[in-house]
This record gives sequence, C-alpha cells and structure tokens, in this order.
Amino acid sequence: MTRIVSLLPAATEIAGALGLMQQVVGVSHECDFPQEVNALPRVTRCSVHNAGLSSREVNERVRRALHEHGTIYTIDETLLRKLRPNVILTQKLCDVCAVGYGTVARLAQTLPGPPEIVNLEPSSLSDIFDDIHRVAVACGVTKRARKVVAGLSMRVEAVRERAAHVPDRPRCFLMEWVDPPFCSGHWVPDLVEIAGGYDSLGRKHQPSAEIKWQAVLDARPEIIVLALCGYNVDRARRDYESLRKFPGFDSLPAAQNDRIYVADANAYFARPGPRIVDSLEILAAIIHPERFPEFASEKLKIKK
Repeated sequence: MTRIVSLLPAATEIAGALGLMQQVVGVSHECDFPQEVNALPRVTRCSVHNAGLSSREVNERVRRALHEHGTIYTIDETLLRKLRPNVILTQKLCDVCAVGYGTVARLAQTLPGPPEIVNLEPSSLSDIFDDIHRVAVACGVTKRARKVVAGLSMRVEAVRERAAHVPDRPRCFLMEWVDPPFCSGHWVPDLVEIAGGYDSLGRKHQPSAEIKWQAVLDARPEIIVLALCGYNVDRARRDYESLRKFPGFDSLPAAQNDRIYVADANAYFARPGPRIVDSLEILAAIIHPERFPEFASEKLKIKK
C-alpha cells in the first residue's frame, strides 16, 4: 500500500478528494481538511504561525528567518523516518507557504526507498487541476483524478458562462497582506477574471508582491477582498482595523460604498487544492451578488 506524507495542506486536500486519506500517514502542522486529518501525526513545525504577532511583525519575522536560515519550518526527521513514506507530497512554489523542496528532497534521499517526491507548483487554475492528476499518477488512481477534475471544471465553467454575460466588470483589489500591502498573484487573478471582475494590481501567474499603498489609491478599487495568505476571517477582520487607518482609505470607492469583504484565505484562496473552486464561487457572489445569490454570505461583508 502507498504510504503518503503530505507537507502541504492543498496536497492533503487533493489526497482526500482522490479517496486516499487511509493511505496518508503524516501531514504538516497546517493541514486541517478533510476532518480525519486532525488525527494524523504532524511532521513539521513553524514558530511564526499562531504566535500572536501583528501583520507587520509576521512579515518582519518571516523575512529575517528566510535570510538567516532559508526557511521558517522545521521537519521532524525522526518521525518522518518512523512513518516510512514511499510518496511525499511537497512544493517548490513558495518558501513561506511550506517546507522548501530542496530541504525535502535532500532528506528524502536518506530515507529507505527512497520515497517518490511529488512537487506541486501551480501558478494558474489549470495548474491546480494538473496537480490533482500528478498526485493521482503517483498514487495509482488516475481514473479518480479524471472524475474529480471533470466535476471541478464543470463548476468553473458554470461560473465563467454566467459572469461572461454581465456588462459591468468592477475594479477589484484582492489583498493578500495588509501591513505591508501585498497584491494577489498566481491563480487568484484568474479567479477574479472568471468571476466577472478586474484586478489591475494582481500579478497573473506570478508570485504576489509588496506594493505601494499609493498604487491602491490610484487603482480606486470598487471592491476590496481581504484574503490574507495563511489566515482566516477573524484575522482579516482585525487587520481591516489597521487598513482603515491608512491615508486616503476613506476616499476609495470600495470604502465609500461599503464593498469591503473578508475571506478565509487559509481554507480557500491561498490553498491551491479542490476548494479553489469554492473560492471562485465565493468571489463570484462578492463581485456580482445579484447573479450568484446561491453563493452569497453576509458574513463576509465588513460591517462599519
């Protein structure tokens, strides 16, 4: 039987969608979905997460750790050897998001086998679907992947078709960090576009990046979504209190028209697994609530 260790929450969700959870023997400290993952051993740690730091402090701590150590994560090597994986799911996409690929690859070479390393490195929505196939091939369940991807693709196309007939494409700003400000990147601009919006600050198929606050003021977004990488709605609501103190914030159309929203980016927007399609549906309801009422939730809207 395949023994899988997943070092990435999105990879764990992919394994779950493919019906492989009984073969997952270890996960990262961040993996929290599907529910059964919470009973599994954790093979990574991170001192930054859940440390009660402000956005500015998190950013500074991460930058310092990457400069000094090249990573913000620690792998429990003893536990990993004990778990005896023959497949390890990891990534090269982002050193802030999970353990770096190089670290995992070097360690894997010292393990019995050695195990197969499956690298997930999506930059677009289609890449995420390709990653589902990649995991399925490594674990011998390719037919399941075709079924999963077909179902997800149908939902994407349903949103795309309905949004395509909306004449108004409002100016959006998907904010991945507040202090300092970061725009969205990778697959997120794809989602905005499919959902019927336009984000001039987004970096399509490229890493998100720090931007000047003046760039946001110049873009004059009509909708702002706080989708803070790695954090949930509660954290986004707290950071909104900092954001509203930025100079000129009240001049933005989104602020004047009460169109500022918060999202659980840890579960959705920043996690490139099957629930990325849920993210698209959430976004469609935010941008065009009259066209996508079935996905709407007042819980996402900031109440002044």
